[in-house]
Amino acid sequence: MTLYRYITNEIWPTFLTSLLVFIFIMVAARMLSITELIVTRGVGIFQVLGMVFYLLPDILTFALPAVTLMAVLAAFLRLSADSEIIALKSSGISLYQMLPPVVGFAFAVFLMGLGISLFAAPWGNRAFKDLLFSIAESRADLGIKERVFCEPFDNLVFYVNSFSRQEKVLKDVFVVDKRDETVTNTIVAKEGRIIGQPDQRVIAIYFKKGTIFVVEKNMSAARTIQFNTYSLTIGLKDVMTDLASRQKAPHELSVGRLIKEIKAAPKGDPLRSRMMRELLEKISIPLSVWFMGIIGVALGSQMRARGRSAGIGVSLAIFAVYYICLMIVRSICSSGSVPPVIGIWLPDLFLVAAAIYLLRRAADERSFYFLSSRP
Repeated sequence: MTLYRYITNEIWPTFLTSLLVFIFIMVAARMLSITELIVTRGVGIFQVLGMVFYLLPDILTFALPAVTLMAVLAAFLRLSADSEIIALKSSGISLYQMLPPVVGFAFAVFLMGLGISLFAAPWGNRAFKDLLFSIAESRADLGIKERVFCEPFDNLVFYVNSFSRQEKVLKDVFVVDKRDETVTNTIVAKEGRIIGQPDQRVIAIYFKKGTIFVVEKNMSAARTIQFNTYSLTIGLKDVMTDLASRQKAPHELSVGRLIKEIKAAPKGDPLRSRMMRELLEKISIPLSVWFMGIIGVALGSQMRARGRSAGIGVSLAIFAVYYICLMIVRSICSSGSVPPVIGIWLPDLFLVAAAIYLLRRAADERSFYFLSSRP
């Protein structure tokens, strides 16, 4: 137990540090799109913090395998560099006897990742889109001003004579819709009403008694349409294209809802394949934590390089290979070319084969020449 506690205490500080760094990098990668909301949309700091918080479960799902590999490899690299592994083997302790604390640690991380994947990630993805929708609704209310040309959404110019924010009714409306790449629609109506549709994540503006002037972008043709009622929809993509979509994606659905939708979808439907892939990934990605930990033991015990930079580099390289395989399998399974029941486990099978091969080689003290440092 003393040995197990010693190895565990070597692993968890690096695990926590690497996890924080990984989260910072992933959040920073999304900040460009979020900053656009702050600068151009006037989104408040608390809404931005809410976005980051809702993104965390999805980030953690992919971060845990990489961070586990990095932490275990760095711990055993330190033990190897200080010849502590040699001392343990001289005392009759094999590499296999050093695995229980790693397996126990990986099991704890697996449970955490499984809980995040099954419950927290779908909730976070739904809450993130709902927050974007609330921002879109506020933009519709706050961005439209009376007797002033304003552009509350990209390529949508509004001019209204009067606007009741309480009833969300517009009087004497003039709208120029340039979202279509081929035509420009100019809408003139006596009245318009803003109605939010949270289920579809769109904002609909219903116009009464008006005219639509449709002009081709190249000015080659034009036509006029008279209407009694007309609906103009504004989706989340009009708020932020990089982060939003109109319909609930499979990664936003709970496990129960996914199973229900899979049963209802016809066989051969690409959406059914996507939902099946998403359901199986909720188990396969957390399961990879186990194999990443074993790979970290094998590599860390055989690498002779001092310092943790080598361990971090090797960890990132291995995770990159796993992530590329995962993305390829995702694409193939989503298209229906390979059944998700089979394809989604291929990255894990790659890790299993790598873990068994590397561990047996390390236990037999056969060094990995491509990783060994030369004198």
